Amino acid sequence: MALYDVVIIGLGPAGCTAGIYATRFGLKTLVIGKEPGGQANEAYEVDNYPGLLGLKGIDIMNKFREQTKTLGAEVLYTKVVGIEKKGSGRASGFVVKTESGEYEGKAVILATGSKKRRLDIPGENELRGRGVSYCATCDAPLFRDRVVCVIGGGSAAVMAALMLAEHAKKVYLAYRKEKKEMRAMPAWLKKAEQNRKIEMVFCAIPKRIAGRESVEAVVFERGGKEFRLRVGGVFVEIGSEPQSELAKKLGVSLDSKSGKIKADGGMSTNVKGIFAAGDVTNGSADFEQIIVACAEGAIAARSAYNYVRKT
Repeated sequence: MALYDVVIIGLGPAGCTAGIYATRFGLKTLVIGKEPGGQANEAYEVDNYPGLLGLKGIDIMNKFREQTKTLGAEVLYTKVVGIEKKGSGRASGFVVKTESGEYEGKAVILATGSKKRRLDIPGENELRGRGVSYCATCDAPLFRDRVVCVIGGGSAAVMAALMLAEHAKKVYLAYRKEKKEMRAMPAWLKKAEQNRKIEMVFCAIPKRIAGRESVEAVVFERGGKEFRLRVGGVFVEIGSEPQSELAKKLGVSLDSKSGKIKADGGMSTNVKGIFAAGDVTNGSADFEQIIVACAEGAIAARSAYNYVRKT
């Protein structure tokens, strides 16, 4: 079984950055990920990451991944199915089990990210990246002077609508329930109601997204009848779920409400030798951005280095 100083799980911004910093600290590093890039791949174009203006999310993540490999980390494209603690004290470590084999690490960094909840309706997957988006922060400027629809009823959905209203010609904010059941903060909701570009559509259950080469309309159902909104973009904001299953099985403490990994300022968890970074953690005020994930990945790598050096 191959032995590494640190095994990093996740090939998104946090995982790749952790890999870059771990190798710079001189650690023998393995980065494992089934789906390279994570949610960052879904951004049409990223214009808020310093120094990389106008690149698609997937192109940025390709650069991250190549830099991680070039600087000396081993990268393995497979799925992690389990992690087991091995030994105790100075002889402790972790066995990371994957679909393609087992690997041992003195420390582990969990950078498994979170996954946006999907609508799971026809047309959503087919038109993802061609008008269907899960990140208004990333993609709002690309829909300038167009008509778009945000689907959701929480604060994230309302804030997405307000952000889009700065660029789009018109923004529909569609929610499957009545207005009184919206979960958004009242202050944000009031701002949306006062914005002339935003039209709220209630009791609207999304049924399918229509379009050939790109999004052309969203079909909803209300009271047993279908109706259609002609739009050029659909932003899905119905929440996200942290991919913290591996952490839970290891006994890592999770936030009771969000399910995210509890990490301190050094990205350490309650389990010695296990660190966490990125969207899967409860840090950085839940501001799920590439630059934040990178910062946490770098901190986690430093903490892992300090831990390994003492073992």
